[in-house]
Formats: sequence, C-alpha cells, structure tokens
Amino acid sequence: MYEISVKLDFSAAHNLRNYRGKCENLHGHNWQVEAVFGACNLDKAQMVLDFKVARAMLACVLEYFDHSYINKTPYFKRVNPTSENIAKFIYDKLKKKIKQQRVSVRRVSVWETPRSCATFSE
Repeated sequence: MYEISVKLDFSAAHNLRNYRGKCENLHGHNWQVEAVFGACNLDKAQMVLDFKVARAMLACVLEYFDHSYINKTPYFKRVNPTSENIAKFIYDKLKKKIKQQRVSVRRVSVWETPRSCATFSE
C-alpha cells in the first residue's frame, strides 16, 4: 500500500456539550488537519494522487469550518464538535470527493493544539 498525506489548517471556535470543564465555554483553535490517501497501485505518473489535487480536496472540505463557530454549522448543531467528530466529518466528506476507484482516504487526523490530536479511520 502506498500512502501520501497533506496538511492544512483552519481557524474556528467551538464549545463542547455534555462536558464539565473549560472546554464547555466558547473558545477557539488554530486547527491543523492531516489527510492520508492510499492506493495499492500507482497511476500512470507513478503517484497515488497529485499532492495538488489532495490539498484542493481537503481545502474544499475545510472551507465548511474556517472562521466559523462550529456549533452553529448545520451538521454540528446536532453532533458534539469534538476533534473526534470533526475528524470523522472530514473523512466522510473526502471519501465522497474521491473520483478514482483505486485511491481511498486512509485516515484523517485533527489537532486542536500541537500536542493534542484525534484520528478517524475505517
């Protein structure tokens, strides 16, 4: 299996529901997101996926969050905006954007801070 990864970031605010502590209050992060794509075989150019294409797909998904109050976005009005749920949301959106059958989204990791990360994979 070959894999590539791309990282992008976005800035947004959120607050956690059903949580006791500081994070139940409105606060913001400069989130960093890494998306990993994989394939068993390389394409004609000997790549899993062009980095430019991978970054563009991720950037399109992250537009949903950038400079938003995540709790007010349609999906997260009903889902708690934890890093785990944000990683799954991004994973699911990227999975729908993949046009090439041989390429798959392997995992998505979301950092709230440089030392705190949540990852989703199937």
